[in-house]
Amino acid sequence: MKPSEITDWHAETQERAARAVELFRQGYNCAQSVTLALADLYDMEPSTMARLSGSFGGGIGRMRETCGAACGMFMMAGLEVQNPEDTPSDPACAYPNAALKKANYQVVQQLAAEFRKRCGALLCRELLGLAKPLADGVVPAVAITATPEERTEAYYRRRPCTAMVETAVRIYMEYLQQKYSK
Repeated sequence: MKPSEITDWHAETQERAARAVELFRQGYNCAQSVTLALADLYDMEPSTMARLSGSFGGGIGRMRETCGAACGMFMMAGLEVQNPEDTPSDPACAYPNAALKKANYQVVQQLAAEFRKRCGALLCRELLGLAKPLADGVVPAVAITATPEERTEAYYRRRPCTAMVETAVRIYMEYLQQKYSK
């Protein structure tokens, strides 16, 4: 299904948000969960999408930078801004094209602002409560490790990640609805 073919936006959004949460609970990282819940809208192979988005989990490589769920949403925006029906070899629809870059950046900035508004932050470390900005705006360093935590019920209870994944998919679907329901 392509975004232009969606007729029941509410049901489609509910289904995709629930799918993203389930993917996260199956062990996919936050970025993968978002992109895999949306990949079929762009005829993307799930295995390719999982590999492409795999590095963005845990706030980009578990460095606790930009939230992986938000990064997944931004990756999808890149697919949307470049019309899925366009021929990739057509220079008018492919990078480097300044107008296309600008359009993509505008959409990413819009999505980021909405994510920040709903979630309170865009940085993984802030969303996880690992480091809050100090009065002078400086964010303290966070210990970085590449080893993911074991996924247990306790992990899911203390982490807001499922909410971030769900929120990212909802924001993206709302963006698509605005674009295609005109």
